[in-house]
Amino acid sequence: MANHSNNEQPGSPDPEVLRQLVQTLNDCVAIVESETWTVVFENANFFKWFPPGSDADEPLTTRLAGLNSSRALGRLQEGRTFSFETEALAGGRNIPLSVELRQLSGEQNNLIAVECRDQSKQKQAEYMLESYSQMAEKNARDLQREKDRVERLLLTIMPKSVYEEMRDYGTVTPQLFHNASILMLDFVGHTEMAISGDPASLITELNDIFNVFDRITDLFDCERIRTVGDAYMAVSGLPQPTPEHAHNVARVALRMLRYIERRNSAHHEAWHCRIGINSGPVIGSLVGVQKYVYDIFGPGVNLAARMESLSEPMRITISESTYQLIKDDFICSERGEFEVKEFGQVPLYFLEREIHQSR
Repeated sequence: MANHSNNEQPGSPDPEVLRQLVQTLNDCVAIVESETWTVVFENANFFKWFPPGSDADEPLTTRLAGLNSSRALGRLQEGRTFSFETEALAGGRNIPLSVELRQLSGEQNNLIAVECRDQSKQKQAEYMLESYSQMAEKNARDLQREKDRVERLLLTIMPKSVYEEMRDYGTVTPQLFHNASILMLDFVGHTEMAISGDPASLITELNDIFNVFDRITDLFDCERIRTVGDAYMAVSGLPQPTPEHAHNVARVALRMLRYIERRNSAHHEAWHCRIGINSGPVIGSLVGVQKYVYDIFGPGVNLAARMESLSEPMRITISESTYQLIKDDFICSERGEFEVKEFGQVPLYFLEREIHQSR
């Protein structure tokens, strides 16, 4: 039988072989005495990353930054490992390290094994993941901002319910609205004003006026359908039906006229508009493929346009159908019968004022 020394068990590896093996590890490893934290063994990487100072026997508590010896001993005495993170300076750069301490068992229970692992690649991966995450969040925020911007833009050219239908289904079904009132407004002599005067200034004023008109229409449950040059078109009764559609449009027209009058009294350049109103069935639909616009069609719209063209500057002309709907609540004056293209002889009225002003 082969002879074995007292310290070497049959089949156990050569201690010198183990020592050489540990020295070749990329991780840094050390063995320290638990009472004094004196390093009794360390491999080359441990010595390189945590070199002793002027004292070659400098304890680990001084060499290893961030080591809380009292907490470590308490954890190790409970039979648990103690871990923390630190950095080592090597090659002119800081290397992030994870450190794990564990108590050796058996006859060597006064010794502590210290193992350090280079976390550079993991930290780099975490940094890249965080960067990608931040980039993804930024892209998501940018996408949401763009979506909100597009939504706000679309809501300026179509009613909200129409936008929601297009968003949810990708298309909008044309609808017939039997009871609606249409307002048509146009400024008299605006084109000549723009050509002979300061076009930029006049356009700015027109934008200001239309912004006020938008607020007035919103106040009385009307929808601005479109503006074409200095013409303004609004409707009540769609896309949400309302029995007060004629009253709503009448109140909008009166307040638009009042606003223009007050503006003229405060400005050097006077604006004069004609307003026409008609009530009747209309068709509402989204038109266009690449450039969307919500519009309304039908004889009711055409007659409203005739009412505007037959009106007078700073007056509101309404059709017979509108008059019959609002005559009990508004003062109107008869204009007589007029020949209206495509409609024959029709009676017209001037809308003067509301009998009992509600707002």
